[in-house]
Amino acid sequence: MADRSFLSWPFFDPHHGELARALDAWAGDTVADLIDHHDVDGSCRRLVAALAGAGWLDLVVPASHGGRHERIDVRSVCLAREILGYHAGLADFAFAMQGLGTGPISLFGDSAQKDRWLPPVREGRSIAAFALSEPDAGSDVAAMATTAVPDGNGHVRIDGEKTWISNGGIAGHYVVFARTGEAPGAKGLSAFVVDADTPGLEIAERIEVIAPHPLARLRFDGCRVPVTNRIGKPGEGFKVAMGSLDVFRATVGAAALGFARRGLDEALDRSSGRRMFGAPLADLQMTQGALADMATEVDAAALLVYRAAWAKDSGAARVTREASMAKLFATEAAQRVVDRAVQMHGGLGVTTGVKVEELYREVRALRIYEGASEVQKIVIARQVLDARAGGTA
Repeated sequence: MADRSFLSWPFFDPHHGELARALDAWAGDTVADLIDHHDVDGSCRRLVAALAGAGWLDLVVPASHGGRHERIDVRSVCLAREILGYHAGLADFAFAMQGLGTGPISLFGDSAQKDRWLPPVREGRSIAAFALSEPDAGSDVAAMATTAVPDGNGHVRIDGEKTWISNGGIAGHYVVFARTGEAPGAKGLSAFVVDADTPGLEIAERIEVIAPHPLARLRFDGCRVPVTNRIGKPGEGFKVAMGSLDVFRATVGAAALGFARRGLDEALDRSSGRRMFGAPLADLQMTQGALADMATEVDAAALLVYRAAWAKDSGAARVTREASMAKLFATEAAQRVVDRAVQMHGGLGVTTGVKVEELYREVRALRIYEGASEVQKIVIARQVLDARAGGTA
């Protein structure tokens, strides 16, 4: 059982502790039975349905459409991702993508869009996806090549490709970002909701990765979409994307934190139970030094993650600096913690089916998606330089 003493920190309200305890108990009783690593699509569908049935997806939509809070409570989403990640990476994935795939609608959509797409996602009847990355435009959104041009009365035609799209192939809708040309670079993008059954949308390729989950390359070939499916105004796609990531980027750090806590717990169990040279492994000073480093990195990551979430929940318009720091540090620290846990298990640590081997594969992608670590460093540096130039640092 993970240490939950951090819930006494001033970042949290009493309902956060209640959420953490209830979700931890539910996940411990439920999640493992829903996952079949030979049927990842089916596992995700079962997880989404179970999360919805238990009311956990109420955390990713606003109260106006059945959610638990008036607006998305980032601390609650972070706690959910941390706890689900602790139990199973695929459970965290299923939960997180229901949030990210509807975040643009929840934050920037009109009433009709919210009425149409939020309830099916919250109820587990539909799976959501967020389609931003392209073969030559990942972290560099300004390089996006997919286009959406006017096509007849009240429609646009979308052409291009998206890749590395989570839930690709099983989603009911995709939030798609395309170049509409109102201005050069990132200022000439718009966001559209595209239903999965829209003619011209094709799953071009399913992508296999080291920690399997539904992932695909999408092709848009004359995909005709009503203008009413546009989220926000023309040319506001970058604003929609960054506003959504501003909310959800810190939650990636929370997922990494869940992996790190589980890695630390597995290392503590292993070092306490494994005897070497006539004594528990935990009695060796090198082991104690590793455990001290791991525990310190876990706490430091938690402080950054929940600071960012608290700042957003407290009304900050943007938490770009805080969220980027949380994502950068928590994901890099989790990689180090899990790597040490594997090392402490010896040959067992790289054996298929052992938890730390699974964690080692699961944690790696978090340093890349939703902005690679190198990109987070650029973002943070620009934030601190801008603050210095403005006289606020």
